[in-house]
Amino acid sequence: MAFNFSNTGEETNPAKPCRTCTDFKTWAKQTRQTLSDKAGSAPSKPRSPECPLDKDELGNKTWGFLHTMAAYYPDNPTTQQKQDMKLFFNIFSQFYPCSICSKDFQEDLKVHPPNVENQKTFSRWLCDMHNNVNVKLGKPTFDCSRVNERWKDGWLDGSCD
Repeated sequence: MAFNFSNTGEETNPAKPCRTCTDFKTWAKQTRQTLSDKAGSAPSKPRSPECPLDKDELGNKTWGFLHTMAAYYPDNPTTQQKQDMKLFFNIFSQFYPCSICSKDFQEDLKVHPPNVENQKTFSRWLCDMHNNVNVKLGKPTFDCSRVNERWKDGWLDGSCD
């Protein structure tokens, strides 16, 4: 179930499911059911690539961005860069469009704050965080020893060349 927040900051259940809090198939099914209840039946349309991102698309693209950002994080960051990256994740976790995911990530950050000492530790921390989410979602985990191969250097078999 998707949640929104009222002006007072309290959670409220919306009349329609939130696209960023549910995958497209579930959202479309719920929407079709709502429309069907109102109109008798709803025609099925193919999904346009110009539609808003659903939860899965948003998650995949977000993780891709974050892993790429970590891959290019400095090997010897300045104190300011370290502070900025920690601040980025704090702010990011507050404004992530899916409120359920946002709250969950904020809780994870309290237990596992970003390790921003260098590119290797930061990329490993992010991979571990991603794997934590994958476990919660029942998805396979990634071998974090290969994080730079996946997000920076390309696979050793040359398939990215």
